[in-house]
Amino acid sequence: MYMPYTAIQFTVLHKLKTFASGSSKTEDHLHLSPYLSYVSGAIAGCAATVGSYPFDLLRTILASQGEPKVYPDMRSAFVDIIKTRGVRGLYAGLTPTLVEIIPYAGLQFGSYDTFKRSMMAWNRYRYSHLNSGSEDDSVSSFQLFLCGFAAGTFSKAACHPLDVVKKRFQIEGLKRHPRYGARIESSTYKGMYHALKEIVAKEGFGGLYKGLFPSLVKSAPAGAVTFVAYEYISDWLESILM
Repeated sequence: MYMPYTAIQFTVLHKLKTFASGSSKTEDHLHLSPYLSYVSGAIAGCAATVGSYPFDLLRTILASQGEPKVYPDMRSAFVDIIKTRGVRGLYAGLTPTLVEIIPYAGLQFGSYDTFKRSMMAWNRYRYSHLNSGSEDDSVSSFQLFLCGFAAGTFSKAACHPLDVVKKRFQIEGLKRHPRYGARIESSTYKGMYHALKEIVAKEGFGGLYKGLFPSLVKSAPAGAVTFVAYEYISDWLESILM
């Protein structure tokens, strides 16, 4: 899921920033308005979500079924969904996912660029005092990691309730052993707003933040590594192609 998702996301993001700045160089993109980072991140996230959504659905179903397994592998899950729910079944929960990804991707990329600009300003200030007026704003890999980690934590924590709703839609009707939780019958929720109301009414506000900690443990370092890798690979590609 992540290979097509990340490929589409960063490709669309780079194209949008290149179009807005008139340059394909990464350093030129930092001069763009901070608001553009949020908007371009949201658009890139939407494009990546639509392009890779069936894999996201299959991943959630395989992870939620428990033991004994209903589906032994991804292929059997794919075939059963097509037979029982049609092609539209592969996009169950797409609407709440897009509603989630717009603020999530926007906050992730927007806050990352904001943190990176702040880190560059700090480096300029620090080196100007340590090195007799010389200004070096280059950001180290560790600083990039910190920026990515902070951006991933902030965006995931802010948007986690929408992620909970998305996953409830994805596992509607899934057969699984009772010890893994009550089955969510098909058409339990009539829409996102109804799902939010039902979760709060039956589980309290804490129900909207179920699984937040393991989600942060996964998303924050993964986002940090992704941003660092993207920065270095982009610089390497620019150096050999220019």
